[in-house]
Amino acid sequence: MALDGVWLLCLQLVLRPTLVTGIKMEIAIKNFRTLHVDYPRINYPKGFHGYCNGLMAYVRGRMQDWYCPKIHYVVHAPWEGIQKFCRNSENFCENFNEYCTLTQNSFPITICTLGSKQPPTSCSYNSTLTNQRLYLLCSSKQNAEPIGIIGLY
Repeated sequence: MALDGVWLLCLQLVLRPTLVTGIKMEIAIKNFRTLHVDYPRINYPKGFHGYCNGLMAYVRGRMQDWYCPKIHYVVHAPWEGIQKFCRNSENFCENFNEYCTLTQNSFPITICTLGSKQPPTSCSYNSTLTNQRLYLLCSSKQNAEPIGIIGLY
């Protein structure tokens, strides 16, 4: 019986990092879909004073953080159209310690940038709508999912 307990403890010590990593990756994938994909595009009420102010209020609430991100990208395209570019990611981005790829297609994107010269407690954003290719972080090399946007091309 004691041998079974030792065996179970060894399995937990070996498998736990893998399970924790898998859970963190699932959260990253879900956060990408929730925070960076808005299709079809939502129209916020006038009280938010623009798309990015409404969206960033949601993003900050979802992240449970008072910090005002300086820039945030939102893609206005179906998930499947974005996801396919991470299926086979041959590039490894050492700065992010993740696989990455450049999309072949341009996507409609809103760039939310934090306005300048405002109190630290205020988060007022400017919106820029553009069509560009994305540099995506991917969850792995093969059969991966997007987990972040690291830039536009």
